[in-house]
Amino acid sequence: MIIVNVKEGESLDRALKRFKKKYEKTGVLRELRSRQAYEKKSVTRRIQVKKAIYKQGLNQETV
Repeated sequence: MIIVNVKEGESLDRALKRFKKKYEKTGVLRELRSRQAYEKKSVTRRIQVKKAIYKQGLNQETV
């Protein structure tokens, strides 16, 4: 359970923003979406490799 203490004089918008940030860091929504449909391990691995190649290419371009 995520707890966000609202400080005195703090706006609710600011507190809500902190809550959303904490919620996103926990990865609940990402996990929920991944569980909606089964994905084979080979497909998951292939996606991870593609992401790694893409990130590696970005790092080489900036250097």
